[in-house]
Parts: sequence; C-alpha cells; structure tokens
Amino acid sequence: MKIAIIGAGGYVFPLRLIGDVLSFPELRDCTISLMDIYLDRAERTRDAAREIIDHHGFSTSVKATDDRRTALDGADFVIITFYIGDDETRRIDKEIPLKYGIDQTVGDTIGPGGVFSFMRAAPVYEGIVDDIEELCPNAQVINYANPMAMNCWFMSELGVTPVGLCHSVQNTSHMLAQQLEIPYDDIQFRVAGINHQAWFLEFRRGDEDLYPRLYQVMGERFGRAQQLANVAPDSGDHSVQQGATTYEGTQERVRTAIMEAFGYFHTESSHHASEYMPYFRKSPELVAEYIPERWPPHPADRVRDVEGRTREYVARFKEKLEASSEYGAFIMHSMVTGQPRVIYGNVPNHGLIPNLPERCTVEVACLVDSNGVQPTAPGPLPPQCAAVNRTNINVQELAVEAALTGDREHVYHAVALDPLTGAMLTLEQIRQMVDEMFEAERDWLTELTAPI
Repeated sequence: MKIAIIGAGGYVFPLRLIGDVLSFPELRDCTISLMDIYLDRAERTRDAAREIIDHHGFSTSVKATDDRRTALDGADFVIITFYIGDDETRRIDKEIPLKYGIDQTVGDTIGPGGVFSFMRAAPVYEGIVDDIEELCPNAQVINYANPMAMNCWFMSELGVTPVGLCHSVQNTSHMLAQQLEIPYDDIQFRVAGINHQAWFLEFRRGDEDLYPRLYQVMGERFGRAQQLANVAPDSGDHSVQQGATTYEGTQERVRTAIMEAFGYFHTESSHHASEYMPYFRKSPELVAEYIPERWPPHPADRVRDVEGRTREYVARFKEKLEASSEYGAFIMHSMVTGQPRVIYGNVPNHGLIPNLPERCTVEVACLVDSNGVQPTAPGPLPPQCAAVNRTNINVQELAVEAALTGDREHVYHAVALDPLTGAMLTLEQIRQMVDEMFEAERDWLTELTAPI
C-alpha cells in the first residue's frame, strides 16, 4: 500500500497524519511518499517520521520528494494538505480587504481572501487531477486543504472526486458535550450542511433532546439571556481540553446568536463563523463585542518554533501511538480492513441535500468500509439553514466557474456575492478592491490577469 501526502512540508499536520496511520497495525506495512515543492521541508517531516518508526521497530517506508508525479505513481491514497501562496499572499488576502473595511478573521473559506486563495490553488489542483488520472486512477483522494468546498467542487468537476475532511464536526460536538457537562460517549448527533457551516440538526442523549438544555446553557453564557440580564461575560474555560484555545468554547457569542436566530448550532468556531455572515463584523466596535480575543492575524505572523513542535510530536508518538480525531487514517483503515465506520465528509451534492444546489460540495455523514466512502442522504435542511448555506454556496459556485472558464469577471461576481463584502462595499468599491488584489497577486494568477 502506498500513501502519498501532497504538501508534506507543513509544520505539524503531516506528521500528525503519519502518527495516525502508524497507530493502526494494519496500515504500518506501507510506503508513505512525502511530496513538497520545498524538498528540505518534506525531508524534515520524513526524518521525524523515521525516528518514530525506528523507535517502534515498524517496517513502514517513508520517502521524501519534490516531484509530484513520483509521489503519486501507484498511490492507493492521496492526501492533499497544502497552501498555495506564501507569507506575502497571506498578507495581501487580508490587508487589502481590510483597507476597504472587510475585516476577515482568516480569509480561507469565502470572502475576498478565500476566493483568491482558491484561484491560486486551482491550476495546481488541475495538474494533480491530470496526474492522478494517469498514475493512480483508483486512489482514494482525501483533501484537507482550504477553501475546502471550492477545492473539492473544482476537483469533482474535473473528474476526480475527493472526500474533503475537516475537524469542525468533531471539535464542536466535543465542545457542546463539555458545555452541557455530558460525557462525550453519551451523546448522539446528526449534522448536515456545507463545510464550516454545517448544522447540528439533532443533538441527543438517548431519547433526550439536548437542544432545550443547549439553548439554556449557551444562552446564559453567551446569548441574549446574558445580554438582557446585563451580566458580565462568563469567564470560565468551557473549551475543549484537547489543545484548548479560543478556537471554540471560550467565546461563543457568534454561534449562539446564529442558533438563537436560525434555530440550530453550526460547526465552525465563532471566530471563523463571524466572517461568513453579514452581521458580526460591520465595525471595529462590533468585532470587539462579538470576538473580544482575536487569533493572531495569521500563522505567518506567529513565532514558529518548528523544531520544538516537531520534537514534541516525535516524543509523544514515541511514548504512545494513538489516532487523533482526524478522519483520514480511519478512512484508510476501514477501506483496508473492511471495518465499518461513520465519518463526516465533504462530497458532491448529487441529491443528498435537495434544497442545496446540485453538484455543490456538502458536508454529510458518510459510511466507510472496503467499498470506500459512501455518502448518506440526510434530505432537505430546515429552510432557513439551507438559505444561509446558499449565500456561501453562491460565492463558491462563481469562484469555481472562474477557475473552469478562466473568466476574470466571475472572480468579481464571487467576491460581490460574499455576504460580508456585500454588506460593507458598493459594487464599484468591490471592483476596485478585486483589481488591487489581482495586481498584487499577478505572479500567482497569470491565467486570469489579462482582461477578458
């Protein structure tokens, strides 16, 4: 068995995926091919992985390459985990929109930053699809890269259907169980929607509907009830214990407000969720009110202790190999052994959610066994939830159309349809902002910079 990781020079995530693979005895007799355009980064991941493998005495082979075709040749599983761009494009994606009043938290899903991140990635995905069709046509493709929905939708239109994986469902379900002080193994839930904006349609403990408790607890801590009572914000740490951060659990005014308005809790953090809708980031004062503690502007602006973090993971995996909550290795294990599992994946909408557009990327429960990844059909979403999703899908659809046709105008259309951008800017301002981003990223967008 061969596993190809494309974008294997990442700071920690590829090594964590390797640790997940090695935690399953049935997956250890394999070759892991680590590809990155920066060979030294792929070699860093390779050397750390070999140290873990040698420590445990496994037969796993790990190789590093900067040649994508070499990595993909004969692969059974292809894992995509890369960012197309550099620290400068990260800065541009956020700072030019901010100059126009569009304050994105991350800018990797929709919005100006998400659209331009996808436009840079699209030619690379096109090349990967061509290589897969030639070198490993039967491989299971697993995409971890954002913007998830656009990337997966584009690959599917080109003829290779990946399953897109995120950790929003896992993290949020853990956080909600902790908020309610219920053991995680006691809860059951049903989720459907789109990536970063899927909805907990059910949240239960046996026959008990937990939504009434969820409204009460989240409302008292973060919602209207707290504001009406004019009490100080809850200072308790309600975050997930696995790497607790402000990513979820400690400041949930946004997601609680969304639940109170639309009836259901959704999967992406309040920090992220605030940039997907037009309600929470209209002014610096409103941003500070809803998101009192910001993430660092971008990972590129953080102090990166690459060696220290790598050594931390190596030490952890030497001591104990245990799969994380990421679904990737579970998919591989189920396909190899036939053990049935349920995961949440991003897949094409072929009638799965009938009140979302056909062929868009939806996030639904999927059965996995030796037959591969088999999406389930949850049926229609509550109409208000589908309507919220469609505002984001509009952006995705036009960006994918721009990549498929090379029509620069569709990039303007995509950004103009972004809910936050449309709430803040005129059409003339949007065009000026997009033109400025095109010019600043000209070297990355050669197929789209010429006027149509």
